[in-house]
Amino acid sequence: MNALFRRYFTVTKPGIIMGNLISVTGGFMLGARGNIDWSIMFATLLGLSLVVASGCAINNCIDSDIDTKMQRTRSRVTVTGEMSLKAAFFHGVVLGVIGFILLAVYTNTTATFFAALGYVVYVGAYSLYMKRNSVYGTLVGSLSGAVPPVVGYCAASGQFDAAAAILLLMFSLWQMPHSYAIAIFRFKDYEASNIPVLPVAKGMAKAKQHIVLYIAVFALVAMLLPISGYTGMGFMAVACTTSLWWLMMALRGYRRDINLEGWARQVFGFSILNITALSIAMAVDYHESVPQLFAMAF
Repeated sequence: MNALFRRYFTVTKPGIIMGNLISVTGGFMLGARGNIDWSIMFATLLGLSLVVASGCAINNCIDSDIDTKMQRTRSRVTVTGEMSLKAAFFHGVVLGVIGFILLAVYTNTTATFFAALGYVVYVGAYSLYMKRNSVYGTLVGSLSGAVPPVVGYCAASGQFDAAAAILLLMFSLWQMPHSYAIAIFRFKDYEASNIPVLPVAKGMAKAKQHIVLYIAVFALVAMLLPISGYTGMGFMAVACTTSLWWLMMALRGYRRDINLEGWARQVFGFSILNITALSIAMAVDYHESVPQLFAMAF
């Protein structure tokens, strides 16, 4: 029974689910602005977690051929044979159906739409085609990675407004240096699998340049939340501190004596710390009301 549970649990990539729970919570708390409906919040967290788990399980099925060529993915249950692709696929389908039902029944159309958008982009556009065929796969995939906080925000607020748009752009931008850093310290894996991520397709110099540029733009976009009146000076302080530190860390990649793999791991590790800190900051330093100009839904 333990082995069976382990297979069905690990195929959903629980680390990714946990990371998304933090951003969903941050988005929900920001959207609720202190008026929290705990039942809706629980349904949002559970529903979206099941949707993410579904996407990850089906992604493992799609990627089973290339996972055999990558050192970090060779132990996945869909590669070792511990779990059949058919079982993983139907496990993903069941989780997805339950997750979307929860979101549709307990949240609202806007939140459910963005969950579906992220799912289609990740499973369809990214996993089935872009990841294997285009250097822009990371850019397309970043949209799905940015959806969770938007779903949380829309579930709580009932609308897609300026704050939701900022969250979507902010988290999409964050995904880029985060993913490029992984591609640098896992360069041999991606090269062996013939995955055209930026460092493999365009070289390390281009990847380092893009990491710096994306972090700089990310920092500017994060400032839009307090500037627009959705968060306060506490969030501003956290965003300035963590984003500047992340940018300085990225610029170290241009040192001649730098160990690229070690540097990329640092950039990756701090990216998680950064987005976690910002998610917590937006959850606690929200403004209960915002100027009518910014509160208008698109």
